Amino acid sequence: MNETALTVHQTARPHGFPTAEHFAFVESTLPDPAGGSALVENLYWSVDPYHREMMDDVPGGFALDVPLEGRTIGRVIASRTPRLAEGEIVFHRQGWRTHAVVTPDEIRRLPRFDGVPLTAYLSILGGTGLTAYVGLTRIARLQEGEDLFVSAAAGGVGTATGRFARLLGAGRLVGSAGSAAKADHLMREVGYDAVFDYHDGPAADLLGKAAPDGIDVFVDNVGGEQLAAAVGALREFGRIVRIGTISQYNTPGAPPPRFDYADIVEKSIRMEGFLVSNYRAMQEELYEFAVPHLQSGRLALDETVVDGFECIVDAFLGMLRGQNTGKIIVRDRTQAP
Repeated sequence: MNETALTVHQTARPHGFPTAEHFAFVESTLPDPAGGSALVENLYWSVDPYHREMMDDVPGGFALDVPLEGRTIGRVIASRTPRLAEGEIVFHRQGWRTHAVVTPDEIRRLPRFDGVPLTAYLSILGGTGLTAYVGLTRIARLQEGEDLFVSAAAGGVGTATGRFARLLGAGRLVGSAGSAAKADHLMREVGYDAVFDYHDGPAADLLGKAAPDGIDVFVDNVGGEQLAAAVGALREFGRIVRIGTISQYNTPGAPPPRFDYADIVEKSIRMEGFLVSNYRAMQEELYEFAVPHLQSGRLALDETVVDGFECIVDAFLGMLRGQNTGKIIVRDRTQAP
């Protein structure tokens, strides 16, 4: 057993895009679990867009010079409680570190389904997939045949939204992405009908070409210009599902989107945001929906896997700059095939 542990701390508040200089790797002796707890060796780490928002000086944000948090899967290697057996694989939120001391109330045991890899519990079966599923079924209340527009469609939530929407019987599926290669992947592999590169011109023009007859639902991971474009393209009784505002995380001085607010009234548009943490009770419903499709092959995993905990900061920064396709996951080198 390795006798040292590594944690990642945030050392300063960024202004605009963060850099590696805003983080520090801190080495310490391996923590010793007290009675009633267990030591977990982490194996898989999730880096997520919401981490960028928490880097700012905001309520509930990350404190400086302490280990960061995040979704993680690990193996119990030393236990001081009968409620956690050594060798168990558990999910918890003490990520951005190689080892963590957890109590039974701080972990979730993962059901094991034939043919489903552990990484799925951080992507399509984890918070990423749950966000997409809740957005479509509870917030948008998607009906069969309805047309969707999804911003940041090549990210973790965007790919999951596209795949779930197809399984739920959506009509035309339109997305935005940051490159022609991502657009091609989304149409070839994920099931999107049309995808535009948002760098290619005004979002309203690009969306108008991709969805000339309008849309019923907009799943918004970006905000800004694309939100304004979607308001104009929505049909009567359209819905906007607000998930994130990636376009503003690293440009805090950017002006808010400008659109015709009369459209909200005249087209009876509903806009609703949500936090997936308020829908954790739907986890079993997600399993019931997604797992059979994973096992049959109708549902595939969209993941970018980075090997080595020492690469977690680079993986996070790369995700912020759109270098991933699908959910980005950091994997301990011992778990590489």
